[in-house]
Amino acid sequence: MDLTVKTLAGGDAGQLQLNEGIFGLEPRDDILARVVRWQLAKRQQGTHQTKGRADISRTGAKMYKQKGTGRARHSSARAPQFRGGGKAHGPVSRSHEHDLPKKVRALGLKHALSAKAKASSLIVIDDLAVQDAKTKALLANFATLGLTNALVIGGAELDQNFARAASNIPNIDVLPIQGINVYDIMRRGTLVLSKSAVEALEERFK
Repeated sequence: MDLTVKTLAGGDAGQLQLNEGIFGLEPRDDILARVVRWQLAKRQQGTHQTKGRADISRTGAKMYKQKGTGRARHSSARAPQFRGGGKAHGPVSRSHEHDLPKKVRALGLKHALSAKAKASSLIVIDDLAVQDAKTKALLANFATLGLTNALVIGGAELDQNFARAASNIPNIDVLPIQGINVYDIMRRGTLVLSKSAVEALEERFK
């Protein structure tokens, strides 16, 4: 598939042939959902924990004698039914991470790229570089391109002026090609790739 390459100023910079095997697939929601779920589970802290009866700092002595009081039989005051006792079946610190095959992860990225291409939400820019790290000037460029909610993917090395200028713009994320991922692609309206990012993706999946 052919796509018009844009300049940062909004002009045309020629045509680019995109690989159909990466940008021309029919997106599958189930694969995208699996990869997003895997990503979010992997980054979850899992530091939730309540105190069970073994963790409560309280005497373990029997509350009162077994017989003769007319009351129910009880032993430890750490039991969950008592005020100040342990929590029954509460959350414990654990990893929420689960496995996902590498081939499914790679396929998920292809489907995310294809979904943006199919929705006409993919823009290729010849070079993500600016003279000065000025947010106001970059906002004007983004307005020309119609970008208000976008993920911008540069090459292996980001232009520092561009990264600094974009860092203060809401709803605009900037990542190097190494950081491209399904969740960030799907959570933003438009995907902006540099020509070097496209080349790196085609080299990765060839």
